[in-house]
Amino acid sequence: MSLRDVTLFVLLVAFTPSARAQSERGVDLHLPPGFQAELLYSVPKESQGSWVSLAKGVAGELYASDQGGTGIFRITPAALGDAEATTNVERVGVDVSGAQGLVWAFDSLYANVYGKGLWRLRDTDADGRLDDARLLVPLGAGGEHGPHAVLPTENGQGLYFIGGNHIAPPPFESSRAPSNWGEDLLLPRLWDARGHARGILAPGGWVARCDPDGRQIELISIGYRNVYDIALDRHGELFAYDADMEWDLGAPWYRPTRLCHVTSGSEFGWRSGTGKWPVHYEDSLPSVLDLGPGSPTGIVFGTGARFPQRYQDALFLLDWTFGTIYAVHLTPHGASYVATHEEFAWAKPLGVTDAVIGDDGALYFTVGGRGTQSALYRVSYAGDEPVETAPLVALAPDDATARATRRALERFHGRRDASAIDEAWPHLGSADRHVRFAARLAVEAQLVGGWRRRALAETAPRAALTALIALARQGTPEDLGGTLEALGRLQLEALSVPELLTALRAYALVFIRLGTPDDDTRARLAARFDALYPGPFRDVNRELAALLTHLGAPSVVEKSLALLANEGQAPLPAWAQLLERNDSYGGPIAKMLADMPPQEGIAHALILRNATAGWTHARRREYFEFFPRAARHPGGMSYTGFLENIRADAVATLEPSERRSFAQLLGETLVAALPTDITLPLGPGRVWTVNEALHALGEGALRGRSFEKGRNLYHATSCSACHRFDGAGGAIGPDLTTVANKFSVRDLLDAMLEPSAVISDQYAAHIVLGKDGTLAEGLLADDGDELIVYTRDPSSAPVVFERQDVQVVKPSTLSQMPTGLVDTLNEEELRDLLAYLLSGGDQKAAVFRE
Repeated sequence: MSLRDVTLFVLLVAFTPSARAQSERGVDLHLPPGFQAELLYSVPKESQGSWVSLAKGVAGELYASDQGGTGIFRITPAALGDAEATTNVERVGVDVSGAQGLVWAFDSLYANVYGKGLWRLRDTDADGRLDDARLLVPLGAGGEHGPHAVLPTENGQGLYFIGGNHIAPPPFESSRAPSNWGEDLLLPRLWDARGHARGILAPGGWVARCDPDGRQIELISIGYRNVYDIALDRHGELFAYDADMEWDLGAPWYRPTRLCHVTSGSEFGWRSGTGKWPVHYEDSLPSVLDLGPGSPTGIVFGTGARFPQRYQDALFLLDWTFGTIYAVHLTPHGASYVATHEEFAWAKPLGVTDAVIGDDGALYFTVGGRGTQSALYRVSYAGDEPVETAPLVALAPDDATARATRRALERFHGRRDASAIDEAWPHLGSADRHVRFAARLAVEAQLVGGWRRRALAETAPRAALTALIALARQGTPEDLGGTLEALGRLQLEALSVPELLTALRAYALVFIRLGTPDDDTRARLAARFDALYPGPFRDVNRELAALLTHLGAPSVVEKSLALLANEGQAPLPAWAQLLERNDSYGGPIAKMLADMPPQEGIAHALILRNATAGWTHARRREYFEFFPRAARHPGGMSYTGFLENIRADAVATLEPSERRSFAQLLGETLVAALPTDITLPLGPGRVWTVNEALHALGEGALRGRSFEKGRNLYHATSCSACHRFDGAGGAIGPDLTTVANKFSVRDLLDAMLEPSAVISDQYAAHIVLGKDGTLAEGLLADDGDELIVYTRDPSSAPVVFERQDVQVVKPSTLSQMPTGLVDTLNEEELRDLLAYLLSGGDQKAAVFRE
């Protein structure tokens, strides 16, 4: 086996409960008992790129697209079970590439293309080859957070297509989600500390539909971060796999990767920076399943697979970061679903990008992305369990009723109908959140004058809260007094915790959308909330603290400081508990979970930075003393930056005398100190090339290495100045902790030695020239009136340009990472450094064993 193919596991291996597909380099592919895997095709990178999307044609063929510019390829897979057959690949005859979503429908191949939009490719002369390409829906730039999947609708009459949060929705003729969306944040948010998605506003990522010609566009669902793929189950229900923001790890606003049930008009509450909506916000919907950190790529249901029946209705989710394909098992629950998941296939590395079920009943998947070595695999079942098509299981009566009710209400979304209010109103108080949500959207689509009085007069608590949220979202400032009066009739102390959270959200939406009450009303409301604060429930306390801060209540400072001081370990979320038992994740995340930051304290520190009343000198000191303690904990790449920015906002409210008084405390760095005992490489070095490095890392070279030497070299070569690893380091480049899960040794060396060859748009540099001749090159953050450039030198302050003073902004062809960083290393040192990177910081990793 060549070193180039270090990521490619075996040609054909059958699996037993403990067996694995194992290459000469020790890279394992794990599958359930009875399954077998084939490497069908290793993609020549120079001519065919790195494949990120996959589609099934009409005659058993497949189509795949390079992420870059080499094209779209037609694949004829080797026949299943024929050991002599070969897989044939040819480029299609149209000049389209960079598709992050592909599907065959309506006698066409549809491609949702990176930076361009939705294309339709057709065979106009019936010779079996695509020869015509037409752009249907322009979507513009957006990079890896831009245009993604495309999929036929459940009725076979149109297409769903989606986009991440860096691409605006297409011009739509109608929207199932109320289109007067907003940030809906009671207190000012902080943007990401490293500038990512700065200025990106609602609606975030989206799902839309159109007819086969790209017309009659309708917006279906909003509020995602970077939704990459969607899939329909056999009941015609749509699902999406949304991305987390891994730089937020450790912060209370971190939201894990999640499987979402894409219902009509749904809103999933993604907002940039600290503004992400908590899952309890009534004007959003919860996920079906949270999976923790990762990088979602393709998803596909097992419909048509010749697999054991439990996998035929499973939804397969591909995670690029951790090289894992999950099998999610969905169970209807009311109008939506609950779910469990298992690791169906995983390896290190296995940068999975997309998957389809072939006509032969096998699962085909691609690996690749960001210029890495790409390949096509096939997974089939050769065990003893039956593989006949599983019958479609009927819904339980209560679930069938709830789903039918939800779907009936959804027909009113985005359109006026005289019967909508009477039909929807009885369901505003439903115990089923999805039914309640669908009913509220049906009401919101109607003229407010037709239901305002009914909302203000509603007495049933849950129905009243839902109706008043609708009025806050669709009313006018003239509704402020009436809405507050109606909310005031509710006995907050008598509400359940979910109802109380809804009531507090209703108050927040009233203040956000309808306006600020007069001083007497503010004082009365502050006294009402103060009587409940603090209580036994974390989420309730956060909402009360935000409301009290907004209202200027002086009591909030003293009470919140008591919560901030309580730095006990918060209970792990469900996704984290699952992650601890997850074989494919390794040790780094588990380390962070064992030393979780004080999330409750951070949440209240974020809120209190806005407090204007109730401060004393002692309370200020107590507040600022919190930040160095919080900074001792590990977190994502933006963790310490967020702490610094929260503190900076609070410092800006101080009087000059207070700043002088706290000068020593405020001068404490919040960046974790790097080791001070670093020794320089011994050398002698050389100008390493990829081929020479591969030769040095030959058979057995990455065994019995030294963890301590590798760690020392990671810092000595300045890697840690720009990259976090195992919770420590800089934040200019990507976190390298999980690099072994997605990059082969070859791909890792390519990135280290030729960093400008492939640059992810998340880390792409720009050149900015000011009118005064100031020139800066680096990562660019847009802060509205200012452009901020983070240069290659991690020790230097960013260069700030006033927007009106900027003459030129253009992309740079150079990576932020300089070349030659490892040229001081000899062969043994290079081996120790690579072993350390591949270990993920785990001292017990295989690379350190003989």
